[in-house]
Amino acid sequence: MSNAKIGFAMKKIRLLLENILPVREITADQKKANRYETILASIKVVGLVEPLVVFPQKGQSEKYMLVNGHMRHCAMVELGMTAADCIIANDDEGFTYNARISRLAAIQEHKMIVKAVKNGASLERIAAALNISPRLAQASMTLLNGINDEAVDLLKDKPISPQALRMMKKVTGERQIEIARMMVEANNYYAGYVEGMILGTRKEYLAQADIPKKKKGMTAESIAKMEQETETLEIGMKAITENYKENMFAMQTAHTYIKTLMKNTRVAKYLKANHAEISSEFENMATAETL
Repeated sequence: MSNAKIGFAMKKIRLLLENILPVREITADQKKANRYETILASIKVVGLVEPLVVFPQKGQSEKYMLVNGHMRHCAMVELGMTAADCIIANDDEGFTYNARISRLAAIQEHKMIVKAVKNGASLERIAAALNISPRLAQASMTLLNGINDEAVDLLKDKPISPQALRMMKKVTGERQIEIARMMVEANNYYAGYVEGMILGTRKEYLAQADIPKKKKGMTAESIAKMEQETETLEIGMKAITENYKENMFAMQTAHTYIKTLMKNTRVAKYLKANHAEISSEFENMATAETL
């Protein structure tokens, strides 16, 4: 059974803004920034899309500390709104919620636009609220069309760009999942990295297998070589991933054993007197906080 702790309650509640207590103030300079102006315009046009995150105050049954959403809260107060949808955090750590939700701007924007349209807002109003063109708002509506659900889930909290997501549509769903996993393992979400993996994809995994792969400045022979090298690289990375947990467990066990060993003064004195180099290495390992 998993002991993982859920960071927040799985339902929304509506609270009066006067009962939500911010832990920091939005400064005048922050209010002049584009980000705040965009939030202000967005809430004014389509309302609050992402709920605030709050934590109950001890001894004050109706009061809640604001954990996440200070700019949204400030904008709602400025607009004269009186209540907001919130979700309840299970602890009061300011970063807990941020660590558990998606901060992928492209996917967030897509979900927000889709929700706003379902609620009756026009693309023109949404574009004005987000300070983007109606064309980009329309493009965001279909951003995830043709992207495998499992691949989206793997990337939901990763900073991948809209351009990289659209590139992934050039390959099959199975290959999209593989590319998503490679990005996560390499911690690389740049469009150029995705393009390289697509160029290195075998023909049978292309969405349009009958269309030859092309890249300006690269010959067909270079692309074929890149395909072979990419396949070799992926095999190597998969092998590393499969052995990672086992190797880390072995190293952690060894680390713990050496720390215990070096606490024995008789053993430590013997090693220092007879095996100085080993003693020095063991001491370094024993005092290291991480492997």
